[in-house]
Amino acid sequence: MNERVRIDRHDGIAEVVMNRPDAINGLDYEMFTGLVGAARALGRDRSVRAVILRGEGRGFCAGLDFKSWGRQRGRMLRSFMKWGVKKTNLYQEAGYCWRRLPVPVIAVVHGVCYGGGMQIALGADFRFAAPDADLSIMEAKWGLIPDMSGSVTLRELLPMDQAMRLTMTGERFSGTRAKALGLVTEVSDDPLAAARALAAEIATRSPDAVALSKRLFHSSWTVPERRAFRVESALQLKLLLGANHKEAVRANMEKRAPRFAARSVR
Repeated sequence: MNERVRIDRHDGIAEVVMNRPDAINGLDYEMFTGLVGAARALGRDRSVRAVILRGEGRGFCAGLDFKSWGRQRGRMLRSFMKWGVKKTNLYQEAGYCWRRLPVPVIAVVHGVCYGGGMQIALGADFRFAAPDADLSIMEAKWGLIPDMSGSVTLRELLPMDQAMRLTMTGERFSGTRAKALGLVTEVSDDPLAAARALAAEIATRSPDAVALSKRLFHSSWTVPERRAFRVESALQLKLLLGANHKEAVRANMEKRAPRFAARSVR
């Protein structure tokens, strides 16, 4: 992590904050590495129950900072490379690292959410947006294509023709329109408060069941039925043998709030 990204923590909920408000959280090299570093740190912390991803200031993220690209061209170009067995380069990882976390990630979108910022939001498990948020797959404006994992995350949410239309045109659309398209989970006049409420609700459940719920759907959503059923069974058996399942049963039988242990699964 670095000064571009900070983590605020409260009651097991971590807020990852893009902290470059003077540039509407534009993506430079330090922002990319800060986001990836924050996700790695949170992945190692078993006390974290949910993550909220947001931008400081008047917008979520304005996308790539082209001025910094010019100043750091060599380093930025080298970051397209993948090393060893890694599936992602630095830019793809900044968008996709949230999928690797064993906790739910909620992106809070206000103000502008363009290009790379849009792909970061798409990497979250949920997206809460203000009705007047200004979103765009804006790479077309610069003669580019989405390259921060958008080819995977867009196909999960949109039919191909809609994804191509938004990508080819760079059309700007509101949070309300994004909800109608299926790109955001919920529209709220106060999306941060709504995200915090959902994170707090999820944090009352077994951290193991929450982690494996996320793994279940990401592992089975597009696979054949036989494989999906194998995934279901394997994950359920792991939960049945765990201490947090037993505590959930005891708490329900005794009509009290459960006292869960820290997450035991990755």
